[in-house]
Amino acid sequence: MADLSETARTGRRHRHEAIRHEVAAEESEAAEAEAIETSSALDVAMHLRIDKDLADHLRQRADLESIPISALVRRLLRQAMGQLPNVLTADEVADIARRVAREELANR
Repeated sequence: MADLSETARTGRRHRHEAIRHEVAAEESEAAEAEAIETSSALDVAMHLRIDKDLADHLRQRADLESIPISALVRRLLRQAMGQLPNVLTADEVADIARRVAREELANR
């Protein structure tokens, strides 16, 4: 009976070691993905005003994909920019930038 208990304990130790190894590998992959995301992120903050429904939808989708909301928004914006033709002129972009800057200053 002592042999059986020792065999069971040895088996349990091996299973636990395999689980720890699997968790460590997953954590390593997650850390690597986060490092890649962080290194590719720009140091430009954008503040957007969106309605509550859109914010909730973004949170839910980010949770489903297990990524930060900011990473989801960056990906969606990149996809949208790749699909939409450039229809704004330089003057229109400058006007938008000035309006955003005014709003930012007004909210401080």
